[in-house]
Amino acid sequence: MALDIGIDLGTANVLIYVSGKGIVLNEPSVVAIDTNTNQVLAVGSEAYQMVGKTPSNIRAIRPLKDGVISDFDVTEEMLSYFIKKLNVRGVMSRPSIMICTPTNTTEIERKAILQAAEKSGGNKVYLEVEPKVAAIGAGMDIFQPRGNMVIDIGGGTSDIAVLSLGDIVASSSLRMAGDRMNQDIANYVKDNHHLLIGERSAERVKIQIAQVFKQEGDDDKTMEVRGRDTVTGMPRSITIDSNEVEGAIHETLMQIVSTAHHVMETLPPEIAADIIDRGITLTGGGALLSGLDQLISENLKVPVMVAEHPLNNVAQGAGILLEHMQKTAKKKK
Repeated sequence: MALDIGIDLGTANVLIYVSGKGIVLNEPSVVAIDTNTNQVLAVGSEAYQMVGKTPSNIRAIRPLKDGVISDFDVTEEMLSYFIKKLNVRGVMSRPSIMICTPTNTTEIERKAILQAAEKSGGNKVYLEVEPKVAAIGAGMDIFQPRGNMVIDIGGGTSDIAVLSLGDIVASSSLRMAGDRMNQDIANYVKDNHHLLIGERSAERVKIQIAQVFKQEGDDDKTMEVRGRDTVTGMPRSITIDSNEVEGAIHETLMQIVSTAHHVMETLPPEIAADIIDRGITLTGGGALLSGLDQLISENLKVPVMVAEHPLNNVAQGAGILLEHMQKTAKKKK
């Protein structure tokens, strides 16, 4: 029998949950292609090692941009590779697949994701919105008559949603998240230190020294960054500190906070009261930014908690929801 799978098809990473096994794959959403032959040379972690380091005939492509497919054929190749690698197909059957999408995905974008999953080896393919699935993966019981609020900050999108009775009461999606912060850092270093750095270097800076809510007694972290001098064209290194990184990504973070504020303003009073009691849960890779929970709590005046294993919540929730749907369908029969 084929094993059912839940997929977090992220702009930065693909995570796959296999029924009965949990999360079995977590790899970067990158594909390396030889432009002369159009042949796929590497997928996932192996392709990510090539980002910014390829000769002219090899391109390391991210086939998803801002949470949606920007290159259909490459996305299909990537999904097919991962599904084949997991060996989830049965002798006579193909797996059912649950894939998650941002809340503001258009009908055309949804169809593209469905087609890519079907062509890559899926039997029945289901789509569900990311914040709903992330909330389930974070252990929230969204099927009760009470408000649950989740902020899911991924690579390409930040999804904010309030859920009750198994569905979305209010939501918003911003096409700015981890990748935008990496770009903010690279731009800051270029403008203020006259140094060009790559996407991977900017991401390392964000992960290692970003502190977005400083408290008294917090030490200032520093890090050496290497790149190419914009004036001389020669390699050079500088030291950057966490205050500079916070300044670089502050505007992007405040836009996420502002969107969350707007979502809360639209809530019915009873649900708003639930959010004050229960707080907000942060999921996705962005939840790991040091001090982000305190920054949001300070601005929204509501308790904020970081989910356990926030990177895994969407894939975990997709798998749990798919298993729940299959059990419900069997009971009806």
